[in-house]
Amino acid sequence: MIKSGDVISYIEMCHEEGVNLQRGMNFHLNGQISIILMSLRLNAPYSDCVEDDGNILIYEGHDVNRTKETPIPKIVDQPLKNPSGTFTQNGLFFDSAKRYKNEKKNPELVKVYEKLHTGMWVYNGIFELIDAWQEESNNRTVFKFKLRLTEISQPQDNRDKSKINLHHDRIIPSQVKLSVWKRDKGKCVKCGSTDNLHFDHIIPFSKGGSSLVQENIQILCARHNIGKRDRIE
Repeated sequence: MIKSGDVISYIEMCHEEGVNLQRGMNFHLNGQISIILMSLRLNAPYSDCVEDDGNILIYEGHDVNRTKETPIPKIVDQPLKNPSGTFTQNGLFFDSAKRYKNEKKNPELVKVYEKLHTGMWVYNGIFELIDAWQEESNNRTVFKFKLRLTEISQPQDNRDKSKINLHHDRIIPSQVKLSVWKRDKGKCVKCGSTDNLHFDHIIPFSKGGSSLVQENIQILCARHNIGKRDRIE
């Protein structure tokens, strides 16, 4: 079972979710929790960003599919509905965010995976979808979704406070992750293992450690990460 900060392959990510993830937005995937795939890389197709020291994710909606009629999706407004009148993935997430704000419903829980580079993903944890809007960008209308990091450790925890995992950290910026990966040579700094790796805060966020500097981030294998817990070494 993966946890926030784990480094996984695409195959491992699909195995975790029990389905081949082919799109970035997945509302109630297989009738279960919603999932989004994000990227903060310079060449990423969408303008996602992280705010509040990794506590808030601003996620951009997705374009229409490339077809003969729309050969350049980036010049077309992002769609709320399909031609049939049903909601697109944008529409489903947008409707859920509005129901949370306007009807005081529980916010949608969303698992977030981040692509660092080809074949390498990081699980960023479970977020609450708390807002959505449309804005103008490069002469077209796009969707923006605001998600807030939760302390819920697993989707089935729902909102049972007795099961909430209070040990969590903020999202580590992509450039910091990539710098740490290069510095630590993609290995556990304790034993050199290349399996079951995890981005670890040397000083935990809960004890004042930062997610924004590579000096406070290291790579640990599962054994050493579990062994460390909340200790400051």
